[in-house]
Amino acid sequence: MTLIALGINHKTAPVELREKVAFTPDSLVEALSSLKGLNGVEESVIVSTCNRTEVYVSSESSCADQLIEWLAAFHKVDASQLSANAYIYEQAAAIEHVMKVASGLDSLVLGEPQILGQIKQAYNNAKHSGMVNTQFDKLFQHTFAVAKRVRTETEIGANAVSVAFAAVQLAKHIFARLPERKVLLVGAGETIELVAQHLKEQGVQHLAVANRTRARAETLAMTLGAEVMTLSQLPETLHKFDIVISSTASQLPLIGKGMVEDALKQRRNLPMFMVDLAVPRDIEAQVNELGDAYLYTVDDLQHIVQQNMASREQAAEEAVKIIQQQVISYLQWQQSRQTVDLVKQYRDRGNQQRQELVDKALKQLQEGKAAESVVEELAYKLTNSLLHAPTRALRDAATQVDQRTTHWLSRVFELDND
Repeated sequence: MTLIALGINHKTAPVELREKVAFTPDSLVEALSSLKGLNGVEESVIVSTCNRTEVYVSSESSCADQLIEWLAAFHKVDASQLSANAYIYEQAAAIEHVMKVASGLDSLVLGEPQILGQIKQAYNNAKHSGMVNTQFDKLFQHTFAVAKRVRTETEIGANAVSVAFAAVQLAKHIFARLPERKVLLVGAGETIELVAQHLKEQGVQHLAVANRTRARAETLAMTLGAEVMTLSQLPETLHKFDIVISSTASQLPLIGKGMVEDALKQRRNLPMFMVDLAVPRDIEAQVNELGDAYLYTVDDLQHIVQQNMASREQAAEEAVKIIQQQVISYLQWQQSRQTVDLVKQYRDRGNQQRQELVDKALKQLQEGKAAESVVEELAYKLTNSLLHAPTRALRDAATQVDQRTTHWLSRVFELDND
């Protein structure tokens, strides 16, 4: 069997093409059913996310061109355009690729963990559709175990590589009991949404959202169970919060040194942790001059992110070594399975030959033929039947002066090679 991985991702194809070949939950069922009809395809798994579409198949022979034609026809796109933006891996390279993908080594954000869950879902979908048998079941279970090892034995996911995550991780280091802290989010855009998501993952309960338009703040607050306020309320409410994270499109600072100074007085100098993710700044730089205010800008966090990315890249090198070892392990299992199948085929054929000759001998005895003659004929034909293939192999090796094969056959059949 040949294992093939065909795909496009954020590195090889523009978003316009990725959108065209993405699978919806409904089309995925249809696609898996369609793959059953391809000549030689035994097993298949389809992975489809916003950044990649990949088709994994186990086939009787290499069928990469056939797969490209199928994927192009299914989504009604030009096959030559798809081929120009696609990558194809076979056998060991395909196994290594799926393990790298599951471990987050091929993601837009190195080490991101969400892809493992997406691949598990793809595997479950394929299994439910009857497209996963012994080989793919072993491959994907092995892949999930490898991804877990990479996550636990390396630092691939230990450090923040987005400013939103870095802001929350920094807050976690500063405040021992982060879930108990009150957090104010200024703005309601995509960055603040990401910050809010990370805060909720850390168990933060007391959240408030301040935005220029109350309606937009209410939309975000509804998903968080957060308090809502407008920017005009900041001077009178700022003192209530331990953490302030801001990211708006304002052209002028929204939070000045004087506002923070007043808030600290009302807090009786309890510290405030402030993160300004906006460009231009939302919080005046002079706030850093206040003793109990700790202000970090997007540049400060970018520096942290760059250091963390370097750490992840080093961890990725360690992860690749783990994956390469596990590729060998899987190939050894695959080879041993093929050997077991060959042994079974060989023994089944021998048993079939024996049974056919025994049935013929019993029939001859029933017809009154002499037992001695029947036994001799049985022994002669059984010996010839069992020795036919080995004899032909020995003759072919000798004819071709293939000494290596001759020595190997003589050792297998325990012959005197001298």
